[in-house]
Amino acid sequence: MPRVSEIEEDGGDPTLKPVFDKEREIFGGLLNPTKVMAHCPPILRAAKMLGASIEQSGQLPKDLPPLIYLRVASINGCPF
Repeated sequence: MPRVSEIEEDGGDPTLKPVFDKEREIFGGLLNPTKVMAHCPPILRAAKMLGASIEQSGQLPKDLPPLIYLRVASINGCPF
């Protein structure tokens, strides 16, 4: 059982709705960190913006971040 409840629905929150919709479109569902950070929508939004900023910075080749995410998930024993 998770220690922190996971939020599955946006409840009409204007911050959560676009984040949830985009993640469901890309991944077919919500990722666990998103469901936990949804308890504090401003933190969730900031975390998503940080990730997007790293990818858009041009400092990493565009095909590298997905490989990093996959490797980190593999190291942690998480399906991705």
